[in-house]
Amino acid sequence: MGAGGAHPGGIHLTKKILMKEDIDQSYSILDAGCGTGQTSAYIAENYGCQVTSIDSNQLMVEKARKRFNTLNLSIETMVANTESLPFSNDSFDLVLSESVIIFTELSRTLKEFNRVLKPNGKLIAIEMVLEKSLSQSEQEEIMQFYEISRLLMEDEWKEEFICAGFKKVFIEREEEKINKLGQYNIPDFLFSEQIDNEVFFVMEKHELLNLKYLESLGFRVFTCYKESESIN
Repeated sequence: MGAGGAHPGGIHLTKKILMKEDIDQSYSILDAGCGTGQTSAYIAENYGCQVTSIDSNQLMVEKARKRFNTLNLSIETMVANTESLPFSNDSFDLVLSESVIIFTELSRTLKEFNRVLKPNGKLIAIEMVLEKSLSQSEQEEIMQFYEISRLLMEDEWKEEFICAGFKKVFIEREEEKINKLGQYNIPDFLFSEQIDNEVFFVMEKHELLNLKYLESLGFRVFTCYKESESIN
């Protein structure tokens, strides 16, 4: 479907988060899990800084490049895995990860984000959070559908960030429920020429799960700071 903003809160939340940051043209930003490039394009257009966009999905990278070319934006874009980033230590001022980490091996991804951040660099992550305990069968239903290995509560997320080497973690809770997150977004789809019918069944199942677990699943914005001196 090529949705422009599939992460919780959509581009509306992204803009709200970035408005709080003191970003200028000297910044280097990694958009980790860029999808079709909506966020990367917004950053490049509005802040004029260096943006690097990666995604593990070849099709998403192609769609992102098409978007950037159409907008005449010079954004380095590549297929890459967050668990083994192709960048040197201390490369970025900011890593932005919008609903990506939960779909990876958590510890490896977080350590890689920490490694590629400059001293005093910052990770901003938007991630799904378990708001209250669920039965094992309920958790398995969610994990199997989304192909994730864990569901984490807020404190468990914080522990993971600290274990990965981040010195400070700030947590922000948004009021919107997880099934209402697109309400502020202008539709933005880069449709493929052919879409398998299975995609529509998956989308329907996604909506049903959102409704079923409306009170059990939420999300947080995590802002994590790297140590002032590199320990890599």
